Amino acid sequence: MEAKTLQTITNELDTYGKMIREEEIQQVVTLCKEAKRIFVGGAGRSGFCARGFANRLMHLGFRVYVVGETTTPSIQEGDLLVIGSGSGTTASLVTNAKKAKAQGARIATITLCPDAIIGQLADAVITVPGVTWKSDGVENEVVTVQPGGSLFEQLSWLIYDSIVVELMTALGETEESMAPRHANLE
Repeated sequence: MEAKTLQTITNELDTYGKMIREEEIQQVVTLCKEAKRIFVGGAGRSGFCARGFANRLMHLGFRVYVVGETTTPSIQEGDLLVIGSGSGTTASLVTNAKKAKAQGARIATITLCPDAIIGQLADAVITVPGVTWKSDGVENEVVTVQPGGSLFEQLSWLIYDSIVVELMTALGETEESMAPRHANLE
């Protein structure tokens, strides 16, 4: 017997994943390649997705930092801040985006709300269909059986992974070349 709810969720990912625009992903790929250093941030479950992305960027050889960690340096001109925020209005993330912009850093965001403040500050926006508890007023036709922002978070994780695959190709990286960068203190 098939796992019906799991099948429903994977069908949602297939349906709404097809709405993600390739050119938006490519804009973020380009910003990553051009950045001196990459900073990633997100709150809650979106933050977990961003951390996974930071991990893979490190495996690719990028100098990457997670916003809020004690070893994260100051952001500067030539750096990139990647923010995952469904609503695009999370106060701490808005503050981070404004600080990064003031320092001359570029910003990319994955969001449901490209017209929210983070999207307005961003140099590249990947718009994701979906809903969150904070996305009142978002006009879309998304229907999901999942709570809160689960669909957004799942699609964010997959978008981050697609950026990583694109970067692997662009940089000539392989599983074999990335493996020595994998953590050995676990």
